[in-house]
Order: sequence, then structure tokens, then C-alpha cells
Amino acid sequence: MARRGLGTWLREDVWEIPLRRYLALLITAGLVTGLVFAARTLAHDDRSCAPGVSRPEGSDECVGVATTAYDFGHPRLRDTVRAIARENERLKPGTYVTVAVMLPYTATAAASLSDIQHELQGAYLAQYQANHDSNGEAPAIRLVMANPGATSTYWKRTVDRLARMTVSADRLRAVAGVGQSTDNNKKAVGELTRLGVPVVGSSITADDLANGQGGKDPFPGLARVSPTNTDEARALASFAKVSAGKALLVYDKPGDPYTRTLQKSFAALIKGSPYEPQPFTPPADRSQEGTTANTFRQITHLVCDTSKETDTILFAGRHTQLRQFINALGGRGCQDRKFTLLTGDEGSYLTGEKDLDRGALKHNLSVRYTALAHPDAWAGDPARTGGSAADAQVLKALLKSAEREPVGPIGPVALDDGQLIIAYDAVRLAVHGIREAVPEGRKVPSLEDVGLQWPQVKGSLRVNGASGWICLDVHGNPYDKAVPIVELIPEGGSRFVRTAWPEGKPPARECLPPS
Repeated sequence: MARRGLGTWLREDVWEIPLRRYLALLITAGLVTGLVFAARTLAHDDRSCAPGVSRPEGSDECVGVATTAYDFGHPRLRDTVRAIARENERLKPGTYVTVAVMLPYTATAAASLSDIQHELQGAYLAQYQANHDSNGEAPAIRLVMANPGATSTYWKRTVDRLARMTVSADRLRAVAGVGQSTDNNKKAVGELTRLGVPVVGSSITADDLANGQGGKDPFPGLARVSPTNTDEARALASFAKVSAGKALLVYDKPGDPYTRTLQKSFAALIKGSPYEPQPFTPPADRSQEGTTANTFRQITHLVCDTSKETDTILFAGRHTQLRQFINALGGRGCQDRKFTLLTGDEGSYLTGEKDLDRGALKHNLSVRYTALAHPDAWAGDPARTGGSAADAQVLKALLKSAEREPVGPIGPVALDDGQLIIAYDAVRLAVHGIREAVPEGRKVPSLEDVGLQWPQVKGSLRVNGASGWICLDVHGNPYDKAVPIVELIPEGGSRFVRTAWPEGKPPARECLPPS
């Protein structure tokens, strides 16, 4: 073998050493890039938002059951969420049961977020009252927040989590809230009650999201603190004296559980009307604008085409479409004619709606709705039974104490939409059922016994709610519940008009539903 010369060796070595270093650098860089990419991939695939809450595949919504101070990305909820967390942390293990407040916490519409904020505040105040002002009654109450998604798309995922909490150390014993009467929420309530989880609806009013229709109970263990749409319509009719020949019905087609049953109730009130009901078709997500504003502009022409005697419009729709219709009526051609628009409790969403044309209310147009509750309903004790100013004052005192520690702060509050009041009463009813179900000698009830308490919530065992007496029939529905009639006003907000009753008068002092 020929020997290499010194010059050849030097030339090869000069190139070989840098080449090795260059390769080493390339390999190192490749490893670092791979690690960074892997870390980014893992971070991207980490679907968790908070303990008990995560993003489903293909979605950016954080859904599930939050057991810590997690506000679902909404700063307006932060103070209340922190107050709930402080109260929960104070509880000793083994001394409490859990109540979940199920609402669409990832909603984005301003009106919906306002509703959620107020309902959560009311639920917390009921929790605080139960734990501090009940003479040491057991068990203590822990609150958690259950989110099925903005439109309850992920109700099954959330319900499954709630069901597991009934057999864990959480000892979940009731779900309160629920939100609007939608098809997804109807499925959620159906599955929860099928699994034996008691549910207390705060603002659900659809007749087909209630027991007792046709003598059947499809939701065993469901109780409600709000009247059905039929009861609201009956109360409205007793107040407004609606006449078939003087009213036009405008309704959501195909509708959802709330709008369909409201339409049916209104149609029954004006049976024999000479006017064909006028439909509109909103987006599937009824919080969105869609193109219904165009339809409403056309319907206003038909409103003006009715006879001079027609003075009432019955509206069976959600609040976004209600706002669009009111705005359209503000520009109708027959502004010299007076009209009263009557609708259900969705009208309460418009009390602080910035996109509502309040000028429309100055053009011979009154908008009145059946509220779930109103802070002025019991001023001066207008009714001898069915509710009282004293019962409402208990909540107002709680609100005053919540302005500062240790109860609060819970953020800015508002009562005129009724949501805080009705959520407070819903959690109070849940607490009532839980504590009445506790066996002698024990401090925690079984899950199945809680839902069995609802038929006994009447007479002296009623709940004296801030929204009025809660006397339940054997199906878990409130009997002859007070229905505040409220009117939107041009200056902003609303004013209480009068309390109406499904039975045409307040319940007797005994508050015992008839056979």
C-alpha cells in the first residue's frame, strides 16, 4: 500500500474534522427541531381547560364540569366564580353534597352572557344562605358549574360526567339551572332523569319539558320553579283580555320546545281568529341574526293590512328575533295605530339589549311579556297569598351583604331581568329537596330519595321563594305560580305592570293543588 504524503494527510484531515462537526451540528439541530415540534404537537393536543373541563375533538369550546375557580374565559363571571370557590374551599370533606349549575357558559351573545351571569349570582347566594343561615342544617352545599356548550351540543359528555359524580366523593345530588327550553337541553334533562339524577329547572318553561302532560312523567325527578308556557299564556290572557278577532299571531317555524309550545298556547287563546298566523324561520342557533329581519319587515305590512280593530300581536319566538321584530315595527307604515305586542319570558332578555330600537316604543307600540320574576312584583304586598315582600326582602338583604367580603364581591348585579331571582329560588328548592331527603340519624341523602321529595313541596312544606310561592303538584310543576307582567320602556330597562295568575287569582293560603 502506498504511503500517503504529509500534504495529502493534512488536506484530508482538514476537511474531515469540519465535516464531522458539521454533521454533529446537523444531527443536534434536527433533534432540537424534532423536540420542539413534538412539544408543540403535544401542546396542541392538550385539550384540557381546567380540572373537569376540556375541549372536545374539533371544537374550541371548553365543556364539562368545573370544580375550581374557572370562568370559561368570561371576565364578567370571575367575581362570582371566585366567591363560589371560596365557599367550596371552606367546606370539610364528608360534610357536603354537590349541586351542579348547568348553563351554557361558553355562549358568546351578550344577552345570553348577562343571563348566565345573573343566574350564577343567584345560585351562589342560595348556596351561601344554605350554608350560613340555616341553623346548622346538614348537609352543606357545594356548587360546581356544568357546561354542555353554547348550544348544549356536548350535553351527553357533560351528563356522563355528572352521572359519575353521583357515585364519587363529590356526592352530586341535584342539577339546577338547565337554561333555555331547547331540543338539546330536553335531551340532557331526559338522560339525567333516566339516570336518576334530580333536576331543578330554573328558566325552562316549555310544556314538553315538563311532567304531567297527558298524565305522563317522561322526566322522573324533574322539578321546576317557572310556570309552563301554557300557564304563562293563561296568566297573560287573564291580564290582557286577548280577543280572537283583534289579535295576530307571529311564530317561529319550525320552532324549538319553547317557541312551539308558546305558539300552541297563543293559538288556543285566539282560536277562530280571522287572520292566518305569520311564520318566520330563524337560524338553527337562534342567538344569531340570520335573515329574519327581512321577513319581519314584510310582516309589518301585513300587520298594517289588518282591520282597524286589531290591536294585539302575539309573538312566539326567541329574544333575538323579538328584538328584530320590534325594530321593524318601529318603522311600520301605520304608526298612527296602537298595537300591544305580547310575548313570553324571552322578553326579559331585552331589558339591557343595546341593539333594541327603543324609539319604536314611542310610536304607539307597547311590548309586554310574562317575566319569570321581577324585583317590584311584591312591593307593597299586592297579593295576600302567593308570595310576599318579606320573602323578596330576604334576597335583597343577601345582595346587600354580597357587596363586600365575606359574602362577596360577586360583580355588578341586576334584578329586572328576573334571572338572578329565579336561579336563587331554583337552588333553594334543590336544597330543600336534599335536606328533606336526609334519613334520620344520617347527614347525607341517597340520590334516589331527593327526587321523591318534589310532590310534597306544598302547603306548609312549600318554598317561599323571592319569585313567589313554590307549591309543586305531583308532577313537579309549580301550581298557580305568580307571573309578573312587565313592559319594556323607551328610556331603557322595564317596568313592572301587574302580577297575573294562571288560575286568574292567587292560590289559597294552604297552596294545595286541586285534584
